[in-house]
Amino acid sequence: MVFYHIPVLLRESIEFLAIKQEGTYLDATFGGGGHTRNILECLGPDGRLLAFDLDTQSQDNLPNDKRIHWVHSNFRFIHQVCKHKGILGVDGILADLGVSWHQFDTPERGFSFRFDAPLDMRMNRKAKKTAAVVLNTYEQEDLASLFRRYGGLSRAGAMAAAVVQWRQRKPLQTTEELRAALQPFIPHTGEHKFLAKTYQALRIEVNNELRALEGLLTQSIPLLNPGGRLVVITYHSLEDRIVKHFLRESASAGLLSVLNKKPVTPTEEEIKENSRARSAKLRAAKKREDASHA
Repeated sequence: MVFYHIPVLLRESIEFLAIKQEGTYLDATFGGGGHTRNILECLGPDGRLLAFDLDTQSQDNLPNDKRIHWVHSNFRFIHQVCKHKGILGVDGILADLGVSWHQFDTPERGFSFRFDAPLDMRMNRKAKKTAAVVLNTYEQEDLASLFRRYGGLSRAGAMAAAVVQWRQRKPLQTTEELRAALQPFIPHTGEHKFLAKTYQALRIEVNNELRALEGLLTQSIPLLNPGGRLVVITYHSLEDRIVKHFLRESASAGLLSVLNKKPVTPTEEEIKENSRARSAKLRAAKKREDASHA
């Protein structure tokens, strides 16, 4: 088994899912399977669970349980996958949008600036677009846009110009080369925050994360059975804003009932045990009983 991460807001996730023993559930982000195992503990013998993940290594974490079906797919395709498997409705969908410890701590995956490693950042290692492809082929204005939109970086234009200037001499291939190219913009205090924002911006672009999230949310309502639950854990403001606005608009349209007006966040005790849970926010909703044809 590959150690991926400690599941975040585990108790709260299970409580909001309100699992039915005979129900059908989707774990949209299987990863290390921590949430999945707890869902299985609540399911009866006739319950079933679909577990989605883009990373083929996560399959090594599958429990030996006939009720679970692992799907190598982006969660933006949940409706298509369920239709293919003859599943017309589900009783709950869980999505933990965090990058796993395993991905951050495996140097060759390129998710962390702590290592000198290839500029990869692909969740799906079969995909063609890597961070190196983005940095070496995007137009300067497109680089500036993604640094600004996805990283909130104030000097995005100058950073993009520096990247273009560097790659005119040689392609950017490693995390250390990226650090060197952006060295003039790295503050003396706050280096970690700056690099985290830069890597976040590139990772979002490489994996098309926000569009995938929007796809998951849009497909969740017609897929949920009346009374079915949607639980989403986000880790940065861009994700959280999308989820918050979607739930609010769906509630206004009479499709969902929001279960927590304010997001649930980890306790101090959980943060002490798992510092990477610090930025997590959980939002949950229930499909209205009268929204069966949505």
